[in-house]
Formats: sequence, structure tokens, C-alpha cells
Amino acid sequence: MNFLHTADQVRYQRMTNAELKDAFVIDQLFKSGELQLTYTDVDRAVVGSAVPTANTLALPTHKELASEYFCQRRELGIINIGGDGTVIVDGERFTMSKLDSLYVARGAKSVEFESTNSALPAQFYFVSYPAHRQTQHCHVPQEKANQIALGDTNSSNKRVIYQSICPGIVDSCQLVMGITQLSDGSVWNTKPPHTHRRRTEVYMYFDLPETERVFHFMGSPQETRALPLAAGTAIASPSWSIHSGAGSCSYSFIWAMGGENQEFDDMDHLTMADIG
Repeated sequence: MNFLHTADQVRYQRMTNAELKDAFVIDQLFKSGELQLTYTDVDRAVVGSAVPTANTLALPTHKELASEYFCQRRELGIINIGGDGTVIVDGERFTMSKLDSLYVARGAKSVEFESTNSALPAQFYFVSYPAHRQTQHCHVPQEKANQIALGDTNSSNKRVIYQSICPGIVDSCQLVMGITQLSDGSVWNTKPPHTHRRRTEVYMYFDLPETERVFHFMGSPQETRALPLAAGTAIASPSWSIHSGAGSCSYSFIWAMGGENQEFDDMDHLTMADIG
């Protein structure tokens, strides 16, 4: 397990881009045949990936979790961004096509990942938060997610939001998770930006060529910085930070939130004039 030790608002202002990446960026993801885990002090979120090829990959626990198994006191959200695969939870098999989601409830003793075709493996991305109660596992195909069309081409932020792990679809404890897909020609996500001190958020960018980047804006509204991120990179946003981005092309990203409130629209909006 890797560890991410984030910075506060004061130290953040004095950090170089390399130091910011060390503190907030998770780039050890989607390695063929491997399962990756990163523990972050942003609301104790664990961010990870599994790319099973010839062999099944099992989700381990770790001494830092002080648990007999990973989900003993945690919930887990999984989204597949690769080929078809299967997630096996305590012997129950969930077939996962590309962009399907799976909620794994607290108490699951065994979570395993398989690919249908090792030549075109599944790429499972997951985020976990501590959970205070046990609920039910829930598989959410992409077509079953809440779909919200936002933005327009004139402001370069036409996009569709797929809310998959959220109230009304999944009875989770604090995890809210989904996908945003930008239309061709649109590059801004979450425009205008916002904050929500009641919860933290993790973004993971994908579906953009290796040669392109998303410039992720973070920091307090009056002290923003931009980090260029490649496909398959995640970034943890503390509750005091904005989280917005503009890409060198269109792209998709997975967002995952944990904190005091699960309502998607619970945010403090900013205008572009508020950004310093």
C-alpha cells in the first residue's frame, strides 16, 4: 500500500509542482496484472485499481487498516474503465462491462477481480471510505445511472454526468460516486468551479490520449494552482480546495466523494471572477 500525506492551506502556498504531486496525486494505477492501493489522509480514503490478466486479483487488507479484511469497517465503490470483467464478493459474481459500477457494502470479507479476456483486461478503479453501518451490495450498469446533461458548447463544457453510487440508487453510508463524460470539443469540467467543505472529493481522469493532459485546478479560490495530469491519474481534493479542470482535448473522469452530506448539489458555487 502506498501512502499520500496531503498538505494544509498554508503549506500548500509554498509548494513546488513536484511537491504538490507528491502530496495530492495518485499515479500508481492500472498496472497490468497488479492491484494497487493508496491510503490518503483526505477523509481516510483509499484509492486503488486492479487490472487482472491471467490470474484473479484479491483485495488485501493492510496493517494500517487494523482489520481482518479490507471491508470490515469500510465501503467500496468500483467502476470498470476497461474490457469486460467480473468482481466476486463473498462468492457472488457481478459481471462488469465498461463504465459499470459496483457498490460493495461494509462487511464483505472477500473481494476478487477477474477479466473476461486477459488480452483485453478489465481496468477496475475503486475508492473506499470508512462506513458506519452495513447495507447491501449493488451493481449499477451505466444505463441504470442517473443521467444529467449540463453545459453547452459555447462555454466548452457540454457534458453528461452519470450518477451511479448515489442516494436513490444505492444505499451507501457516505460514498457518492459517478462518471462525467465531456462532449467532443468541450474541455472544462465543473465550470464554474465550487467548493464543499462538508465533504472531500477524488477525481480520476481517463479516456484521453497519452500525449494529452488535463490541467487540474486546486487550492483555495484566491490561491489556485494547476497540475497537468495524464490519463489514469487520480488527485485527492481536500474540503478547502476547489476542484476543476480544463483539458487539451475532451476526456472523462470519475468523481468520488465522502463526508457529511451525500446530496450531489450541495456545493458552494464560485464565479470565474472569484478565482485568483
